[in-house]
Amino acid sequence: MNRLPHPSLLPALPAPTTQIAARRPLDLRVHAQRIQLDELIVTDPRRVLAHARTAAHADPDTAALVGYSTTTPLTLPAAAALLCSLHNPDELADMGLHLVRHTTRVTAATQHRDPVVLELTDAPEDS
Repeated sequence: MNRLPHPSLLPALPAPTTQIAARRPLDLRVHAQRIQLDELIVTDPRRVLAHARTAAHADPDTAALVGYSTTTPLTLPAAAALLCSLHNPDELADMGLHLVRHTTRVTAATQHRDPVVLELTDAPEDS
């Protein structure tokens, strides 16, 4: 006659788990970036320099970033850069700068896929 061993003599077996291991969700975070570029040209160098000098006195910290100091005058490129950093394209038109192109570049991606890139360019109508 086959007798079953006493339960205390059976090898210990792990109890079945009722919890299913929780899965980590797939990282679906999408990182997007939008860069807007305004391309301007100097149409009146004297006006650009005059407005930039005024701007440099009003905001000397920003002017210092483009190389301006009381002993170093603004070059035309530095003057244009200073004005572009402080004013929008509509204001710049009255300061001797003309908007020739506006570009918006948008990039969106997850860590699992190649980025999607969209670039839109437009030239303003001449007035």
